[in-house]
Amino acid sequence: MAHEIRDAMPDDAAVIADFNSRMAEETEDRTLDHTVISAGVAALLADPGKGRYWVAIVDGEIVGQLMVTYEWSDWRNGTLWWIQSVYVHPEHRRKGVFAALYRHVESLAVAEPGVCGLRLYVERDNERAQKTYEALGMVKPSYLVMESILGR
Repeated sequence: MAHEIRDAMPDDAAVIADFNSRMAEETEDRTLDHTVISAGVAALLADPGKGRYWVAIVDGEIVGQLMVTYEWSDWRNGTLWWIQSVYVHPEHRRKGVFAALYRHVESLAVAEPGVCGLRLYVERDNERAQKTYEALGMVKPSYLVMESILGR
């Protein structure tokens, strides 16, 4: 199955927001506020400084997505691309959609001066996703991600 990978466009915002909501429900059993996620997707699509989305297209339909945000690393004097908001429609899973998205983004990162690596976070219990990422060459670092989400 051929996958076309392209940069997301503002017209893709509704599908991306829907996919983000589905991902949160599937992976974290969380319901996202539609107004907030829609505004968040639109904000990123309008401001490349926040990040980038790519979408996978099959037969003219968006079937997957991947977002990258940026982290400056003074230790590496370069930028890490954080992979986030990964989603593949259930009917298209295990068909190479994520691999195509990942390889596309990886090739862009390699070609971009100053990008020193790719990172993502994955739920501890999501062994299937971890195996997928490992098969693409990703490794588990010794870091543990911690957070403090501000209630705004």
